[in-house]
Amino acid sequence: MSATPPSAPPPATEEPRDLVGVGIGPFNLSLAALAHGLPEPLSTAFYDQRPAFHWHPGLLIDGATLQVPFLADLVTLADPASPWSFLSYLRSIDRLFPFYFAERFHIRRAEYDAYCRWVSENLPGLHFGHQVDAVRWNGERALFEVDFTQLDAEGEADALGRTYAKNVVLGVGTTPYVPEPLKPLAEAPTVPVVHSADYLKERERLLAAEHITVIGSGQSGAEVFLDLLKARPAGREKLHWLARTEAFAPMEYSKLGLEHFTPDYTRYFHGLPESVRDRLVPQQWQLHKGIDADTIAAIHDELYQRTLHGGWPDATLTPGVSVRTAGRVATTKVELHLEHLQQGTRSRLTTDAVVLATGYRERPLGQMLAGLDPYIRRDASERPRIDAQHRLVLDPSVTGAGSNVYVQNAERHTHGVGAPDLGLAAWRAAQILNSLTEKNPYPLPARTAFTTFGIGAQDANDPHKADARQQRGTLVRLKG
Repeated sequence: MSATPPSAPPPATEEPRDLVGVGIGPFNLSLAALAHGLPEPLSTAFYDQRPAFHWHPGLLIDGATLQVPFLADLVTLADPASPWSFLSYLRSIDRLFPFYFAERFHIRRAEYDAYCRWVSENLPGLHFGHQVDAVRWNGERALFEVDFTQLDAEGEADALGRTYAKNVVLGVGTTPYVPEPLKPLAEAPTVPVVHSADYLKERERLLAAEHITVIGSGQSGAEVFLDLLKARPAGREKLHWLARTEAFAPMEYSKLGLEHFTPDYTRYFHGLPESVRDRLVPQQWQLHKGIDADTIAAIHDELYQRTLHGGWPDATLTPGVSVRTAGRVATTKVELHLEHLQQGTRSRLTTDAVVLATGYRERPLGQMLAGLDPYIRRDASERPRIDAQHRLVLDPSVTGAGSNVYVQNAERHTHGVGAPDLGLAAWRAAQILNSLTEKNPYPLPARTAFTTFGIGAQDANDPHKADARQQRGTLVRLKG
């Protein structure tokens, strides 16, 4: 969404919007659905450069499930009566009873994708095939200017446009991350080195390779490894699975552990000093980068099944390994230079194909927001500061006019591990709409976790916690 338009867009002819959304992933789709249900309608428009909604199409592996319950749809945790809920989708296609008897709390990824596409195809105000090029502040009009390029069916520029908005919400998502040592290989056409985001598109090409290496210990790496393992003949699997983490570790999925994905923890995290937040995020990797226990069990079961008649499968699973460098051998193979972090030893691995399950990074916004740069307030690490209401901290000349830029899934450094979690989508969207309208159309719960994450001043800053304290008595601070 950052390409430069070929020429200046024509003047906008429509009335200014109350809200313009950039990107139509699950989070902005949630916001659009809840905005559609407001008693006093907002004038909204949401833009996305893709021709239609698709959610991680390369990872819709047969049988793969969401890691959150179906209640974490686009709207239910903020508005259970919304017509855009997952249950409403099932009713629209006559699948309520089959779903009821299936007794599934965690639905298939492909089903979640189909549900979101149903919402995107029926919800008004969504504009696919529109690439947002720039967002600027127009001080004279006290509005944001949003320039976009309308794309044709082939993705080429067809027309230029501009709209004005009182508020903007950024929901442009993330982009696949390829480690530096592997970037030259990923761009080479002769050897299949692909990111897991493109796995299904490249699956047949990968399976044709004699030896395949999967790099990455998260859920995507596990699902790709399991799918490849099932597709290879017993005794001739020729698979390697490598990971930097010290183990192929299960995701933290205990009931109290999951409370890190509640609004209570989000508020607590936001109130911590910046240095503490920066230290916490990498320490909490197992909350969101581990592997679902059922997937681990399925991998072990598949490997075990292949030992029933003697022998071991030709599959090597090695954690604690980093890829230092990589290169091509002739034109059809890849050589990975490995280092075992605990042993301090180095080795080489020759393979015919590589799948990079190396995760995602927040999509850069620098070019799109270049026109807002003078107004954006930044932290000690030059990241945008984001307040508790998910708004960029901007110069008072902007916010004083009642205008704001909201962000979705670009605030992990300020709001913690829940920022990319689907389970907080509806709550965050409702909070944004409550802030924007200043009328609290979606009353949100005062308390969402049994865990009290802080004591003393940290709680005192939160009116919800202060009310709860008054109800249960005075908190006594012990001095030792």
